[in-house]
Amino acid sequence: MPIVHLNGQNLPAGDACVPVLDRGFIFGDGVYEVIPVFGGHPFRLSEHLRRLENSLGEVRIPNPHARAEWAALIQRLVDENGGGDQSVYLQVTRGPAARDHALPENPTPTVFAMSNPLHPAAAEILAQGIKAISLDDIRWTRCHIKAISLLPNILLRQTALDAGAAEAILIRDGYATEGAASNLFAVFDEKPGGILVTPPKGPHLLPGITRDVILELAGAHGIAHRESDIRREDLARASEIWVTSSTKEVLPVTTLDDKPVGNGKPGPLFLRIHELYQAYKTGLHDSGDN
Repeated sequence: MPIVHLNGQNLPAGDACVPVLDRGFIFGDGVYEVIPVFGGHPFRLSEHLRRLENSLGEVRIPNPHARAEWAALIQRLVDENGGGDQSVYLQVTRGPAARDHALPENPTPTVFAMSNPLHPAAAEILAQGIKAISLDDIRWTRCHIKAISLLPNILLRQTALDAGAAEAILIRDGYATEGAASNLFAVFDEKPGGILVTPPKGPHLLPGITRDVILELAGAHGIAHRESDIRREDLARASEIWVTSSTKEVLPVTTLDDKPVGNGKPGPLFLRIHELYQAYKTGLHDSGDN
């Protein structure tokens, strides 16, 4: 049984319990973070903790730990679950209180963390790509907060799964924002070699850590790229579409709304970025500097 962390204690998952009046259970009043771990070392930990701090500040939950305390908590959990490649899930709720929409004074946040094995995408997925559909974005207007109240995302993703697709690309006011559980990239043949485009950060999408790494790699290796809005109709002329996340890394979308993207196969720019991303991970693993 995996070891989890709950309010300062590491224990078997089956022994961890929270009060029924915890506001995370009653209201979905909390935030979360997902941190990939490669070779036993958390990836981009500072950036993930900064995003966690931003989410906590936006919803007015006091941060229960300093960064050094978070780092020690996470590393101990990783070590007790065997090291290697893992996906660490952190959740902070406002804690237990009488059921009332008004925020309780001086809350005691509930801190929960767990870790699961992290497996790379299957070779056939990387070779063939995934199918996606476009759906109207039914979520709220503060999607930059990594809130645990994910029911709209769940319904959108399930709609995609029901249609035989792996992901839903969300459309708000005529513009593509991100996937139901991922960030979005598209390649347009506006110049030789194409140009990589991703929607700019803002309240309608989550500021992804993997998204930022992809942009850094593009800049470091001379790949033309920009952050700009992508209209729904632009997706139909994209030569490549990708989705990215901490656990998915980078996946090519080769079918969108039952039509092929480009030639219906993972494109050359995806193959280049995927290669660069894997090399970047290997370099961090070899140096121990994650």
